[in-house]
Amino acid sequence: MPIDGVYEPSTQPRVRDQVSQYEGSGGSEGTTMRGFPVVILTSTGARSGKVRKTPLMRVEHDGCYAVVASMGGAPKHPVWYHNLVADPRVELQDGPVRQDMLVRQASGQERALWWDRAVAAFPDYADYQRRTHREIPVFVLEPAS
Repeated sequence: MPIDGVYEPSTQPRVRDQVSQYEGSGGSEGTTMRGFPVVILTSTGARSGKVRKTPLMRVEHDGCYAVVASMGGAPKHPVWYHNLVADPRVELQDGPVRQDMLVRQASGQERALWWDRAVAAFPDYADYQRRTHREIPVFVLEPAS
């Protein structure tokens, strides 16, 4: 279930450069942001249908992952949020390991559990939540096979 299609790099140089370094090194370089580990999320654009790649903070527990749609506490969701809502099939690269994953938005107690894990992995998430009136979405990623 690999993500097929034409890859369209981000218009943001920092994102584009980090994805290029991460993937170009086989996951041995570009693996941190502000000193915290990151993963590369590959999804299909909700409107464009093109392949999109986003470096996100690494939140892992027992082989499952979470991605947090914080956008730094902005009032609206990041663009990739809409990609995951439209198509739950994604690829995740964690260092040298790539795997197909299925994603779902967490709610209730599951969201609270993963939120706590996310804040433990990247404490700034707590500040981001205080900055915004929206509840920051948390998505859980589980291996597709």
